[in-house]
Amino acid sequence: MKNSHLLLLSSSVIFMLIVPYLFETYEVHIIIISLYYMVLACSWNLVAGYTGQFSVAHHAFAAVGGYTSALLAVDLGISPLVGIFVGGLAAMAISYLIGHICLKLRAIYLAVATWAFAGSLELAVRMAYKWTRGDLGLTAPRLIETASVTPYYYAGCVMTIASVVIMYRIVNSKIGLYMRSIREDEEAASVMAVDTVKWKKFIFSISGLFAGIAGAYKAHYIGLVSPVLLGFDEMAVIIMMTTIGGYGNFFGPIIGAPLIEILTEYLRVVGEIRMVLYAVVVILIARFFRGGLVGFLQLLYKRHLRGLRS
Repeated sequence: MKNSHLLLLSSSVIFMLIVPYLFETYEVHIIIISLYYMVLACSWNLVAGYTGQFSVAHHAFAAVGGYTSALLAVDLGISPLVGIFVGGLAAMAISYLIGHICLKLRAIYLAVATWAFAGSLELAVRMAYKWTRGDLGLTAPRLIETASVTPYYYAGCVMTIASVVIMYRIVNSKIGLYMRSIREDEEAASVMAVDTVKWKKFIFSISGLFAGIAGAYKAHYIGLVSPVLLGFDEMAVIIMMTTIGGYGNFFGPIIGAPLIEILTEYLRVVGEIRMVLYAVVVILIARFFRGGLVGFLQLLYKRHLRGLRS
């Protein structure tokens, strides 16, 4: 079993290294955007899937990171590499503040409060034309001055792998146990001496940090940050990626994010109908198989093992 895992890991690393040489430029671009959404979906899964706090402002934290880094580069001449980390910290600070205000709320009330924050931020960005250029979008200096997408792909891989590894360590630590206990029964966790508010704010802040870093990275890759990032469609995509991949399963967003991004590109010919198709799939998964795609694959794997043993 260990040998098979090692082989799978080695094969994955080799494949990631040679991706730019296997695909065309536009296909590599799609993979880069998939890496961005993978970080967003995984970090949102920490809050919603593992802690049970249904926030709908995660895309707003990505926008905070993108705008912060772009403004620092444009107005103060700060390097985009530094700006990406500062953008992540800014998103972390905002998410901590929002968490401090909203995380005593539960269920639909938390969703409404975070939705109101995201909507208010979108309105503020559109109105602050002097700084953000409103609907035109703010030009962000590129992270690497090159026409090739290959350096951005490798930079995206580093960002994604580092983020996923840190999140994996959190989920499989004592903090992860606190998160699950809060999700399953917050009152029981509180009785068992788990500081539920403290850990909810911590996870909310950490997820905001990763979202901000991803948003800043995308801004300096695309070269533009605009209010489109704050549209509810962005949040809907994150939710669909997580749910279809496997809500509450660590590997769900890792599979769901690239799958949905690639399908989105190939289904552009059908326009917004693709969102309806995704919504139908999400409803079916929520109704009949909440484990998502990863849960389905795990079920097939267990049946395969039972077949080998028999």
